[in-house]
Amino acid sequence: MDCNTPTDLVFSFRGFSKRGGCTGPHADGWGLAFYEGRAARLFLDPGACAASPLAEFFKHTPVKTLQAVAHIRKKTRGHVKLANTHPFQRELWGRHWVFAHNGTVRDADALKLGRFQPVGTTDSEHAFCSLLESLRASFRTAPERPEALWEALAHEAGRIARRGTFNFVMGNGEYLFARCDTRLCHIVRRYPFGRATLKDDDVTIDFGAVTTARDRVAVIATTPLTVDETWTHGDPATLWVFKRGRLVATLASGEPIARKTPRHLRARPAP
Repeated sequence: MDCNTPTDLVFSFRGFSKRGGCTGPHADGWGLAFYEGRAARLFLDPGACAASPLAEFFKHTPVKTLQAVAHIRKKTRGHVKLANTHPFQRELWGRHWVFAHNGTVRDADALKLGRFQPVGTTDSEHAFCSLLESLRASFRTAPERPEALWEALAHEAGRIARRGTFNFVMGNGEYLFARCDTRLCHIVRRYPFGRATLKDDDVTIDFGAVTTARDRVAVIATTPLTVDETWTHGDPATLWVFKRGRLVATLASGEPIARKTPRHLRARPAP
């Protein structure tokens, strides 16, 4: 979630958390990061989100923030344990960066590292460390022109995506980046606000009753969290850049996902 005025995640998280072992199979850990300026509060639990007392707390406690990143895990690489639980967090240019990945990066341990080292054993964390190291190597300090950062991130993410599936959400308290490789969608809620009903829980909210005319909230998810709103689905190999609840840029990020079609299924020229 990324927004222009402090907003709580209660409604979205209530539906999202159900997917962590109840309405979905992602029961191998979960995490949640809330930003306060340049710093992020990080909460991690290697258990199933749908059965977690900590998740239950956040479903009913309106912690307000301008940016939040949540993740539910279905393991493909690395054991179920705290060190392998997303989102992962590192410091770069005096900011916390948090990262949540959906997919598998093959041979991730071959990716170049530097200042940033993994704590756990997942391909996701290794790819995150490599991605940050490439940005640090390209810009010794935070670039003055934000577009330069966006372009570099899109390029480096596309490079890593050649090794597998690289859907991710990454925030730094100023921008929220979301890369679609196979599946990702977003919605920007703004005036005039309407009603919304969760897909994974029997809950409806009238946003018009709890917002003001200036509020703007962007929510990004693998699949839509609600059944009665219009979500925008991402194109493969696309990076979205959000700031204060607004989509400010869409960049190409690597080759389209068609590159991953198995060789024996690829179209062959007619004889």
